[in-house]
Amino acid sequence: MPVTMRDVAQQAGVSIKTVSRVVNDQPELSDATRQRVLAVIDSLGYRPNILARALVTQRTQIVGLVVVALDNPCFIEIARGVQAAGRAHDYQVFLITGDEGPHEEQHILKALAAYGMDGIVIYATPHSDRYLAEHAGRFPPLVVIHGLAEHPNISHVRADFEAGARLAVDYLIGRGHRAIGMVANTEAAPARRRCERGYAASLRAHGLTLRPERIEHGPPRIEGGYEAARRLLTAHGELTALFAYNDLMAIGALRACRELRRRVPEDCAIVGFDDAPLATIVTPNLTTVRVDRRELGRQAFLRLLEKMNRPAAVYPPLVLPPELVVRESA
Repeated sequence: MPVTMRDVAQQAGVSIKTVSRVVNDQPELSDATRQRVLAVIDSLGYRPNILARALVTQRTQIVGLVVVALDNPCFIEIARGVQAAGRAHDYQVFLITGDEGPHEEQHILKALAAYGMDGIVIYATPHSDRYLAEHAGRFPPLVVIHGLAEHPNISHVRADFEAGARLAVDYLIGRGHRAIGMVANTEAAPARRRCERGYAASLRAHGLTLRPERIEHGPPRIEGGYEAARRLLTAHGELTALFAYNDLMAIGALRACRELRRRVPEDCAIVGFDDAPLATIVTPNLTTVRVDRRELGRQAFLRLLEKMNRPAAVYPPLVLPPELVVRESA
C-alpha cells in the first residue's frame, strides 16, 4: 500500500493539515515541526499526490516544452536548458514532440492545457505562430522561442539571427570575399527572414549589390543544404563563399563542394550558424555563428516563471546576442 498523508501525520504526531502545509511549503510552522515532518516523509518514502496538491496551490509544478522536430541537435540543447532551469525551481518539464504540422501542434497545445500545465514553452514554427496569434488566450502562460505571434499571454525569447548573419557576412567580406551566396531555409520561419535580412544588410553596408539569384533555399537539414549549395555553385561559378542558415545546411554545403571539386576554404569559404556539436567533427571544422542554445532554454524557462507569477504583465522580447567562432572552413 502506498504511504498516505495520514500515515505521515500519525508517525510525526501532527495533524494532516500540518503535513499538507509542509508538503505545500506554506508558512506559519515552526522549523522544528517542519523538520520533524520532513524527516518522517523521508523515512516512510511518502510521495505527495501532485493532483491533490494542485487543488490546494492551484499549481501543478509542471510545465510543457513543445519541440516538434528533434532532428537538429541544437533543439536538444534548448531542451536541456529548459529542464535544468526547471529543476532549479522545483518544476518538472514534460518534453513533447511530434510531426510538424498545424493540426499536430494544435493537438499538443490543447493536450498540455488539459493536463493542467502551469505554463508552456514552445519552439515556434510558421504553423504555431499563426495559431497562437489567434488562440493564445485559451492556454496557460506561454513563452515562444523564435516566434512572431503577438498576444498578451505570450512572451518571446530568441537569438539575434539578423545580427548573427551580419557577423558572418561581415567576416567573409573582411577576408576579401565579394561574391557571397546564401544557403537559406525554405521554410517560412521567422528566423529565416531575420537571417536573410542580416545577409542583405551586410552586403549593402559594404557597398555590395544584393543579388537574389545568389540565395538558394532548401529544407534546414544536411540534404537540404547539399542540394541548395550544389545548385548555387553550379549556376554561379563566381561565388567564393557561402553563408548557411544553420550548421546542418553548412555541412551539406561542404559535401557539395567536395563533389564539385571546390576546396574549402581555398576555393569556397563556408560559414554556418548555431555552433552545433557537429561543427567540430566535420572536416574542415566549421566557422560558425554561435548561439548559446542551453542559455536560450534557461532564459525561456525563467521568463515563463515570471509570466506564471505575473500573468497580466507584458514583457519585451528577450534577445540573446550571437558570437562568431572562427575555425577552418572560412
